[in-house]
Amino acid sequence: MTDNTGPNPLPTAESDELVNDTRGGLPRLMEIMRRLRDPETGCPWDIDQDFASIAPYTIEEAYEVADAIERGEMNDLRDELGDLLLQVIYHSQMAQEAGNFGFDDVVDAIARKMYSRHPHVFGTESREKSAEQQIADWEAIKAEERGNKPETSSVLDGIATGLPALTRAIKLQNRAARVGFDWPETAMVLDKIIEEARELVEAQNKFSKAEIEEEFGDLVFVMANLARHLDIEPETALRAANSKFTRRFNGVEAELLLRGKLPQESTLEEMDALWNEMKAREK
Repeated sequence: MTDNTGPNPLPTAESDELVNDTRGGLPRLMEIMRRLRDPETGCPWDIDQDFASIAPYTIEEAYEVADAIERGEMNDLRDELGDLLLQVIYHSQMAQEAGNFGFDDVVDAIARKMYSRHPHVFGTESREKSAEQQIADWEAIKAEERGNKPETSSVLDGIATGLPALTRAIKLQNRAARVGFDWPETAMVLDKIIEEARELVEAQNKFSKAEIEEEFGDLVFVMANLARHLDIEPETALRAANSKFTRRFNGVEAELLLRGKLPQESTLEEMDALWNEMKAREK
């Protein structure tokens, strides 16, 4: 007799019925993931994966969600959110196989967090607060939670190192600012940008590549701080700049094609003139 017990039992009639149920919802997706990971009957690729190998896909899917939102494509957003949900299911399944936690534990953890961090909705605190005060209260609750962890010793603890660099820079700066380590005026940030830019120019003629890279990093870090002072999300601003560059360069390519030429067959002066035309058309 086949043993169907354990974290990855062999498929059963009930399992087949669930994975084929088009209205099975979340239980269906979880069962599909369990079947894919089954060491005897699953997909070899899925079986070989671990947390580290899946993590890059998780990050990629989050960016694709943001891309669909930016493009305003709701059908794409629906599909990308599904892809992102699959990542949560995937990690949860692997954790359950290792005896660490399951999907229900993930749901319970975020539910507890959202409940505890909104006392003005679920508790006795007044909802008559500004958005700024609510953000401050949220951060105070998070700080209290961090304070309950014995390994926490720094104001900057708990900021994930795997975040995009610009996003992490903003989070580091915000955390430091809460204890008073911040420029009080935007003009002072601009002065620092000029200083760092000058140091970068000097570094390119005097220092090693590693030292030049360090100076460049300093400049970008201060630019992120300027975005914070201007209440701008730098990742969003840079994505918009990327989109604008793509749109205008595609326009340059299209104009060159009308002339029977490719970019590599054109001069910088010719392409620059067309670029300025693209800019003028957008105004």
